[in-house]
Amino acid sequence: MLSRRLGGRSRLLVGLAALVVGSSAVASTLNQNVSWTVDRAGTTAKYRVVAYGDSIYAGYNTSISNAAKYSAPTVDSEYLSALWNADIESIRRAKSGAVASDVYSNKIVAEKSYMQTASTRVVTFEMCGNDGLQARSAFKSQTGTCDYSGMNTALNNCKTYVAQAMDYINANAHPNTKLKVISNLYYPGYNADNVQSSCNDPTTGAKVNLRDKFLPYLTKMNYWMCEYARQKGFKCGDSFAEYMGADYDSNSDGQVDSAALRYVAGDTEAAYVTRITSTLKSTLRDANVKYVSSSSSYDYIQSDDTHPTYTGGTVSAGLWGGSTGTGAPRYTSFSGGKSPIWNNFGHERMGWTISVFNPATP
Repeated sequence: MLSRRLGGRSRLLVGLAALVVGSSAVASTLNQNVSWTVDRAGTTAKYRVVAYGDSIYAGYNTSISNAAKYSAPTVDSEYLSALWNADIESIRRAKSGAVASDVYSNKIVAEKSYMQTASTRVVTFEMCGNDGLQARSAFKSQTGTCDYSGMNTALNNCKTYVAQAMDYINANAHPNTKLKVISNLYYPGYNADNVQSSCNDPTTGAKVNLRDKFLPYLTKMNYWMCEYARQKGFKCGDSFAEYMGADYDSNSDGQVDSAALRYVAGDTEAAYVTRITSTLKSTLRDANVKYVSSSSSYDYIQSDDTHPTYTGGTVSAGLWGGSTGTGAPRYTSFSGGKSPIWNNFGHERMGWTISVFNPATP
């Protein structure tokens, strides 16, 4: 009996090890759904924030069984709770490893009911990160003549499904919804990508710098996220600017770096790409060292060099299902619209970035 039990346990452990080792393949099937209600003392009204996305909104922390309790949408829910003096139900319907088409089809469309309740006030989503990561991984393994088609496909798929997602949310979110907002992409591994390719450019025959090749593609993805948002009644939380630029003027151009990097309504794609990849490229910094002043920095990226850092503990989410929970807000008021830790962690910064668009009343 003991040997049979151990044998079964061994098979389970082997299976779990296979999930971890094959995380790039399994991640696309790892739903990490969480419902967390910010329960504000002395209130009776309750409103809902619905967030769709991949591992970023999931609060992925390299675990297959739990995730950050306070990923960006739940951080925003704390801001809303204080602003509206209400309880806020943060619904995160996320799928770690999912590409844009998967987030669109299997989260936004298949789980539309979450944004159709009368209590819904905010709908937010993020996508495209895994399209870019998969294209990057494939390109890094190339030898011989470089083929850029994978990155072009990732860009085109991102544009297609971001636009479709916005149209679908516009058509299906409850009429009580007051804010629809997308969060764009930061660049994980910005420093690590500052190396030469193993393949040769088909025109020059030379190796290419991976970061120089990837940055324009990511920048175009971000442009269209924000531009489609402008066209379709969404707001755009510019996580790229907030993660990749310092919170001081490092190049003495009269602008705080993170502010100067933000998408500006009315920008053409060419103008935005030039500003990010050329004019202000010298101000870009890897988000592992996010300077909040000229002498102080925080790490916005976990040890996997991909996912945002967080604080506030974890909740069950992943292989054994999602979770539902309730808790008092960590902070009941916000001086100047910012929590005391608004710029200390990646998820706190992203949540604040979303929160600046919050309507004054529910």
